Amino acid sequence: MQKITRSVRPARPSGPQSNGQLKMQDKQNERDHRELPIDKVGVRGLRFPIQIRDKARVLQNTIATIGMYVDLPKEFKGTHMSRFIEVLNAHGSVVHVENIEDILYAMQKKLKAATAHLEMEFPFFLVKKAPVSGMESVMDYTARFDATACGREIDFVLTVKTAVTTLCPCSKAISAYGAHNQRGEVTVQIRSKKAIWIEDLIAITESSASSELYSLLKRQDEKFVTERAYDNPVFVEDLVRNVVLKLNAHPDVTWYKVEAENHESIHSHNAYACIEKG
Repeated sequence: MQKITRSVRPARPSGPQSNGQLKMQDKQNERDHRELPIDKVGVRGLRFPIQIRDKARVLQNTIATIGMYVDLPKEFKGTHMSRFIEVLNAHGSVVHVENIEDILYAMQKKLKAATAHLEMEFPFFLVKKAPVSGMESVMDYTARFDATACGREIDFVLTVKTAVTTLCPCSKAISAYGAHNQRGEVTVQIRSKKAIWIEDLIAITESSASSELYSLLKRQDEKFVTERAYDNPVFVEDLVRNVVLKLNAHPDVTWYKVEAENHESIHSHNAYACIEKG
């Protein structure tokens, strides 16, 4: 006798269904009862290729670490994180700096937000010639864009970090020979009436220090740089003041914050100074 088997259908999962499938719930759009709006919510630490303008080569390709944020009204539980990535990728596989405003407006529209924020930090490269031998090498700097759209109004802050050499005036004055020097880092943040080249901020900073840095120096170059620093000693206070004097003279700079930090060679601590235009 043939044995008859009966197939048993698996039980359907209980809960909300649509066309035989589980209904996708939008938890982010649920009501939140804590009555607390969030100023900035979004994604951070995203690495993405970008193109920026430079003086020498017209365009420079680099990679930015990106943050994207919007405001969240008090009545909503959360935002949709995937939409930030959608907005970014909608502008192609490489982000052009000229697209920053478009990206901000797209974030506002896509996420139904009043304000949108975009931050991009990236290495910026310059080809520099050694002062005596003329040998070329590539120097890296750090640049950053912080842009905010509030309605249709855009706020843009450019930040450039530049490493320099400083030589202590006090050490030179009290020592029979030699003087201690150190590498310093200067962070310049500006708002401006129109775009200012990253290279121009680097030049302002490097000309305000005891000496600029190079990635490649032959012996004759090293002698020149060492003696130039000795002839041009600056305290960390001198450094920020020198930069600020040049920014004050720039017709397009409307706001700035200048910070200098020297990694002292004879102390276990660093020296620091800051000037901000109110």
